[in-house]
Amino acid sequence: MAKGLTADDLRTEPEDVLVEKLKEAKVELFNLRFQAATGQLESHGRLRTVKREIARIYTVMNERALGIVTVADDDAKDES
Repeated sequence: MAKGLTADDLRTEPEDVLVEKLKEAKVELFNLRFQAATGQLESHGRLRTVKREIARIYTVMNERALGIVTVADDDAKDES
């Protein structure tokens, strides 16, 4: 999972890439929670970061579903 994902970076990604990043983030969050429960987690801040990345991905996906932002809108902005 890439670190430091921003909403702007995610808005330029196609839908299938967003779904894949979401799956990876959820797996990472599961593993981090498992490590925390067993006392093996060294970086507690990573839990917070991964949760926020998941929220950002869901936000971008929801924006697209509601028609607020589309990939085509971003491409048009870049050309002008």
